[in-house]
Amino acid sequence: MGQKITQRTIKNLAVPEDGNAIVWDSELKGFGLRVTANGAISYFLNYRAHGRQRRYKIGNHPEWSAEAARAEAAEIKPKIKKGYDPLEEEQKARGEPTLRDLATEYLERHYSANGNAHTKLRDKQTIEGVILPHLGTLRLAAVNTGDVEKLHRELKGTPYRANRVLALLSSMFSEAMRWKWAKENPARGVERYQEHKRERWLQDDELKRLTTALDKYPDQSAANALRLIALTGSRKSEVLKAKWDEFDLERGVWTKPSHHTKQKKVEHVPLSKPALDLLRGMFSWARECQAVEPREDALGPLFPGKDGKAARVSLRKPWVQVLKAAGLAEAVTKKGKRRHQVTKYKPLVRIHDLRHTFASHLVSKGTSLQIVGKLIGHTQIATTQRYAHLADSALREATNTFGDIFSAAAPKAPDATPALQVVDSRKDARRKRAVGE
Repeated sequence: MGQKITQRTIKNLAVPEDGNAIVWDSELKGFGLRVTANGAISYFLNYRAHGRQRRYKIGNHPEWSAEAARAEAAEIKPKIKKGYDPLEEEQKARGEPTLRDLATEYLERHYSANGNAHTKLRDKQTIEGVILPHLGTLRLAAVNTGDVEKLHRELKGTPYRANRVLALLSSMFSEAMRWKWAKENPARGVERYQEHKRERWLQDDELKRLTTALDKYPDQSAANALRLIALTGSRKSEVLKAKWDEFDLERGVWTKPSHHTKQKKVEHVPLSKPALDLLRGMFSWARECQAVEPREDALGPLFPGKDGKAARVSLRKPWVQVLKAAGLAEAVTKKGKRRHQVTKYKPLVRIHDLRHTFASHLVSKGTSLQIVGKLIGHTQIATTQRYAHLADSALREATNTFGDIFSAAAPKAPDATPALQVVDSRKDARRKRAVGE
């Protein structure tokens, strides 16, 4: 629902805790404003040109008042119907766009309203901290493969980060080509560094320490989220976005909607008894916390945030604190702003490693890779092959099975003489004949 954008609207705007909020004008179609988590407000006009949806930034508040921005949008709209493209004209007026211009446009247009806010924030930090200091002033047409390779080489000490920067640059230029800002992608074809994926899974004693720390942690909602990740091998985002209507506690099945899964496919996940016990306890508590005559469809997310309605978005702080209590975090001492020593704790295990722990223990106990892949949402068996080396106990058990069959088939001597005897040498044979043996 939109509302007429006025100065009063600006005064009553709620600043979003994370990401951006869009307010659409109820009277002038396409006219709206954007407010960031920092409280910055800008006016824009959405329109279609050349068969594409475009967004033209009118100006920032308070340099532009709501009334002035509305009047500007109302003046531009009739021109657009006659073929005028304000965004294209602006680009022509300021000359060929630079990589900094592309970065601004990319952060504005590339991420959908329902996208991952954490991903956008991470990419924004990479763009501002790495890409722009090296390439920001260059015109897009001037950026070549050599420039990209040079930046990639400078980051070779951290291969994973170097490859992520390369992938982000490639994505930016792909969008630039789609927007007709660039004719080619200079990041395409640059060879990536080899990455050695960090495989870490909790052993039995570490799991005991972790579960003990979870039991003692004050925020049991966060502890339950971590338990559910561990018990189902699900991704953190799937658990935090989960709602009660996805769970059939009678059948013991979690139906993950396609917009919550990485593969964008609906997944039906069977739940173990400990997982069901956890969910039933959480369900009973959630019903008790509702108003009179609670309804199952009104329960909302499993793990609500501070407002009690929207889903929780992070488990970072609880995870570090739990690991610290479990002895799975490393103390790191650094100098603070006032030159005094500050001790922070670096996790030795990632939340994502709970997923690896789930899969690794199953494979090591003999569960097939196909079944494990199905449980954790892999669509390709090749993805699950990373756990193949853990199946040695199952392979050993299989070989022992045939070993038992083979041994049972061998005839047994009545005097219990060993079936295999060492053959005497010729020298021993002559000695035995000489003594009459």
